[in-house]
Amino acid sequence: MRAAWYDRPGPAAEVLVVGELRDPEPGPGEVRVRVRLSGVNPGDTKKRLAWTGAAMPCPRVIPHSDGSGVVDAVGPGVDPARVGRRVWVHGAQSYRANGTAATYVVLPQHLAVDLPDEVSDELGACLGIPGITAHRSVYGDGPVAGQVVLVHGVLGAVSRIAAQLARRGGATVIGSVRRSADLNAALDVVDHAVALDDDPASAIRAIAPEGVDCVVEVAFSANVALDAEVLRQGGVVAAYGTVEAEPRIPFWPMLFDNLTIRLLGSDDFPPEARADAVRELTAAAAAGALTIPVARPLPLERIAAAHDLVDAGSRERILVDLG
Repeated sequence: MRAAWYDRPGPAAEVLVVGELRDPEPGPGEVRVRVRLSGVNPGDTKKRLAWTGAAMPCPRVIPHSDGSGVVDAVGPGVDPARVGRRVWVHGAQSYRANGTAATYVVLPQHLAVDLPDEVSDELGACLGIPGITAHRSVYGDGPVAGQVVLVHGVLGAVSRIAAQLARRGGATVIGSVRRSADLNAALDVVDHAVALDDDPASAIRAIAPEGVDCVVEVAFSANVALDAEVLRQGGVVAAYGTVEAEPRIPFWPMLFDNLTIRLLGSDDFPPEARADAVRELTAAAAAGALTIPVARPLPLERIAAAHDLVDAGSRERILVDLG
């Protein structure tokens, strides 16, 4: 099979190799997916860079956890009727060596989710890490019907899905953008938009005088003081990203408001939370409730360029085309 891999951490152009590897075979409880599109996420590029300083988890890594394709073989214990079904894939390279940047990926059958006929391969390839993280950020503390949810960086991959899931769940959604020039773009997916460059606290309080119930946070260290100012008593900051690795927080104001800080590491969500997310994401996609901007997919031979686009902060989802 055609695949991309790296044997050492480093810059994309220096360490990513494209070539031929042996086709994998599914074992008990596993399926093999003929990958159509492989989704690239910031987590994939961070792993490639070994950004935490950790050693390579395996001698060779085929990157990417997300993707879409067709089940073409099953192992013992898997219903043979799954062969030929379109699926979206998540968690392929979570604690595993081989992800979706290859013609074939073998993985436990529950990580290959049937893709409804009305959902495109492109959307399916975008649902994994961003969608599951978004679902957990919105629903980690229960239903949101009737609540006010503030979603920071709403034009980003996770936050855009979070905003759409929260609206689908009955919340009023406020989305933040960095610049006033981006306000109109944000209004495609939220009820109200505020700009961080124009007194956001006053703007948010004008919309939610009693405070917001939950903040979906992409830049914890940069926004935590603002979050503390606009959350209601007992509110939640659900953070999946930060600018500074060791943030400072306004401890006493947050303590007296009985705020909760929920930190979200997508590889280790509880199984039941992942299962809930998978069901809701599939249903929302089938209902046409999710829109995700996708760049034109790049061929596998240009995987290094795909990684560089992600690292540059592309607002469009970056996919690799396996044909």
